[in-house]
Amino acid sequence: MAQSVHDRAMLVIPGGVNSGQRSVPTLENLVIVSASGARFTDGDGRDVVDYHAAFGPPLLGHNDPDVNAAVIDSLNRVDLCGVGVTEGEVELAEQLVEIVPSMERVLLTSTGSEATFHALRLARAATGRRYVVKFQGCYHGWHDAVSLNVISAPEMVGRPDPISRGILPEVLDSTIVLPFNDAAAVRRCFEERGDEIAALILEPIPHNVGCLLPVDGYLEELRRICTEHGTVLVFDEVISGIRHNIGGYQAIAGVQPDLTTIGKALGNGQPIAAIGGKAALMEEFSSRPGGSVFFAGTYNGHPAPVAAALATLKKLRSEPVHEHIFRLGDRARSELSALYASLNIPAQVVGYGSVFVTYFMPGGPPETYGDLLANDIGMFVGYRRRLLRHGVFELPLNLKRSHISYAHTDSDIDRLLQATEVAVKEAQAQRGDEQLGHASSMGGAELQ
Repeated sequence: MAQSVHDRAMLVIPGGVNSGQRSVPTLENLVIVSASGARFTDGDGRDVVDYHAAFGPPLLGHNDPDVNAAVIDSLNRVDLCGVGVTEGEVELAEQLVEIVPSMERVLLTSTGSEATFHALRLARAATGRRYVVKFQGCYHGWHDAVSLNVISAPEMVGRPDPISRGILPEVLDSTIVLPFNDAAAVRRCFEERGDEIAALILEPIPHNVGCLLPVDGYLEELRRICTEHGTVLVFDEVISGIRHNIGGYQAIAGVQPDLTTIGKALGNGQPIAAIGGKAALMEEFSSRPGGSVFFAGTYNGHPAPVAAALATLKKLRSEPVHEHIFRLGDRARSELSALYASLNIPAQVVGYGSVFVTYFMPGGPPETYGDLLANDIGMFVGYRRRLLRHGVFELPLNLKRSHISYAHTDSDIDRLLQATEVAVKEAQAQRGDEQLGHASSMGGAELQ
């Protein structure tokens, strides 16, 4: 009998997957066969409505035909030559400078992690300072300076919490972690050490823990503090850029950072990201002769992802993409909230635009990572594990957000609501059975 794809993967790929976030308990055998629009088909032949969407890149939907056509046309004309520049790279940079308020100059990378890495290196070079400020719950990629304090256990909040072994302690010591939405904590930190801080980096909406919206005036205060102390303000819009607005969340908030990183939705699934910002900073990169901050990457500006990005931006400009996904996002959040209320389940359904997430907790919408510690992880992960049985996929990992694309329809939202109701009831029932079994075993122990 032929080996399954999963079994073959386990023999040659550590863990059978090419990213740690793809190794999900109870889904170890998940094999994707095809993807189109708002759906994927797995190795068992199930047609699944996909709300995970690879952490967000396919804003238009999987395998958008216009994006694919642009990529194919590009590859029929030019592939990677690794010298000089192509017209597509120039056109994409021109458009990003036009649409993203903070971008005066732009450089392309292949991933968001590369973009944030270069942003912090540039900030340190430009300021001559050592320290970087990040916020609990924000994720900025795999590089050492920011690989800490994302989804932390309660006892690790307020202390260094690296996401990996192998990071040098002195690198961790150069990163200051503060609570998100606490402007007073930022002011205190800068009053003490402002002349040592090269950069302050944040997701303007921390989507790596679902969705924490910035409170009124918070982003403006960060801008003021950084300006006062000569610190480079970096908005990591790898998730929020393009998805929430073609100009990024900064265009909505009216706050301009010094540097911005974008990615994910930019190429609708093709590997492309960008760093852009003030000309005086960006001209320090070695892409300009004499620039002292090394910048390179064999695949930077590859014609195929560039073509995908141009096609994505063209569609965003010519079709009601944001109108559609915002409407469906509002509907999903509103009707999921009503569903949980009808089931008497304490839940906060939050999000922004096309992003939604349900936290199983009482009270109002969370504002800080500390608020999220009240989330019932068992329910959060438990119902999502069951969704797949009912033809819907949301990633069953704690605090992870879900996404709506231009390819999703009202019928898909109907299916989401129906599947969620069944999956939540199943998760509740299992927890009730487990609690009953535990009580019975305790009772038996007491009788003995």
